[in-house]
Amino acid sequence: MSDLFNVSTNPHVRSKDTTQTIMRDVLIALTPASIFGIYNFGLGALLRIVIGIAVCVAAEGAYQYFMHKKVTISDLSAAVTGLLIALNVPPTLNIGYEIVGCLFAIIIVKQLFGGLGQNFMNPALAARCFLLIAYTGPMTKFVYDGVAGATPLAVLKPGGEAEGAVKLLDMFIGRTGGVIGETSVLFLLIGAVYLLVRKVISIRIPAAYILTFAVLIFLFAPGHQFDVLYTAEQICGGGLILGAFFMATDYVTSPITPNGKLVFGVILGLLTFIFRMFGGSAEGVSYAIIFSNLLVPLIEKVTVPKSFGKKKPEKEAA
Repeated sequence: MSDLFNVSTNPHVRSKDTTQTIMRDVLIALTPASIFGIYNFGLGALLRIVIGIAVCVAAEGAYQYFMHKKVTISDLSAAVTGLLIALNVPPTLNIGYEIVGCLFAIIIVKQLFGGLGQNFMNPALAARCFLLIAYTGPMTKFVYDGVAGATPLAVLKPGGEAEGAVKLLDMFIGRTGGVIGETSVLFLLIGAVYLLVRKVISIRIPAAYILTFAVLIFLFAPGHQFDVLYTAEQICGGGLILGAFFMATDYVTSPITPNGKLVFGVILGLLTFIFRMFGGSAEGVSYAIIFSNLLVPLIEKVTVPKSFGKKKPEKEAA
């Protein structure tokens, strides 16, 4: 009988999607925000996007080659990581720092833990947090239209020293200072809709994340309780939309259970609220996501659906 049947381990669901097609869709979805970032910040943004992708792909290929592993750069996952790193840095960042971040993401966070599918946190966000810690000054220096100034989030932060006014429409379109890929909510949402239509991502994590954050800001933001405009500005500011749709939904570092996705999103919203309102930095998305990545095994353990036909313990005992 064993010669007739050879049943592989579960799951047995088949799909035409491959890692390459999924990553290709993510690259396509990030294209509008990338093009706007180049339009907004000039050739410096284009250079950093090209370098980010090239260094990540080269680093992954070189590591796998010299470690005598199968070279998998054709799956486009390294290209996605490189693009996300570029979109998460200022257009004026020293190129050498960006290269260090790319090497950290691919070699340390991804490959040393076993490659795609084994990394315990999002490599691109891990690189951004590493760069923020190692090169705080350059990573928080923002120039728009040739003038250095505070980002909208720095102006909105309770008790912050930055002065000025923010305009919600400018934040939605992207006519503000910031990192290359997070300024335009409009173009990020265009890419997000593409991913949702293609069913590459589920709406559960982004919806739970943004809704939780919005409710907490609306009810508890110091000095801005029940302020609809302030809530909208907080949603449009910083990397919330980029993080919610493009990084929190990473297959490897987010829960796979339906209820787990909702729990994950709620935790993200809570942590982002705490970091933004009471932390030392105006932004908190990156730290919220990588911290929540560490909780994914626990979230999946407590939200795993009950097996079909499984009896409750008390009935089995009876």
